[in-house]
Amino acid sequence: MFTLLQSLGADEAGQGMTEYALIIALVAVTLISFLIAFRDKVGSAFTTAAGTIDQAQGSTP
Repeated sequence: MFTLLQSLGADEAGQGMTEYALIIALVAVTLISFLIAFRDKVGSAFTTAAGTIDQAQGSTP
């Protein structure tokens, strides 16, 4: 039983995937907090972009 626990403790096969998952989670939390903090500015930018696209579509024959 002790040798089984030792072999499980020494096995690092899933370590890389776990690190990538933690990095992705950190990036996601950072992006979400950024969007929450700057929600008005982001919404304004999308509204401006949508208005510009609408004007460009309306001016082409």
